[in-house]
Amino acid sequence: MSPKTEVATLAGGCFWCLEAVYDQLKGVEDVISGYSNGAVVKPTYQQVCTGMTGHAEVVQIKFDPEVISFQDILDVFFTIHDPTTLNRQGADVGTQYRSAIFYHTPEQKEIAERTISVINNARLWDHPIVTEVAPIDQFYAAEDYHQEYFARNPYQGYCRAVVAPKVAKFRKQHFERLKA
Repeated sequence: MSPKTEVATLAGGCFWCLEAVYDQLKGVEDVISGYSNGAVVKPTYQQVCTGMTGHAEVVQIKFDPEVISFQDILDVFFTIHDPTTLNRQGADVGTQYRSAIFYHTPEQKEIAERTISVINNARLWDHPIVTEVAPIDQFYAAEDYHQEYFARNPYQGYCRAVVAPKVAKFRKQHFERLKA
């Protein structure tokens, strides 16, 4: 990893979708699926799925800011999920699927809040953005079988129906940002 690596932690529905997209971006060095900002120490997937732990399914993205900025990370984020639906993305419903930016620095907080304001003022969505902006409280990596899930299971039903279309949309909209 680059000595200048920064970290972003984002929640936008199922972590398989986010990981599959961010793995393909130039400047992204690592993406780890996991759980953040809940009340249970080291939660399991089964616990998080109940919606009772308070955790969000997230990806923690390690990136080289000399290649891709936090703003670029957010620009992609706001095109690959619906930030206007509270505690849901499509058929995935519950607080674990909320839209959130868990910032690591005051600069990330400011960029996130400004980006949301710009998008809301431009009326790009029919409804206001409900993305939570909060400090990162903790991060727990998800179980090994969740890591690189789409890459390892592209023909699994959920991957074909939900993840693949999001990845295709991302690739079309952000072609110039793809890794070689």
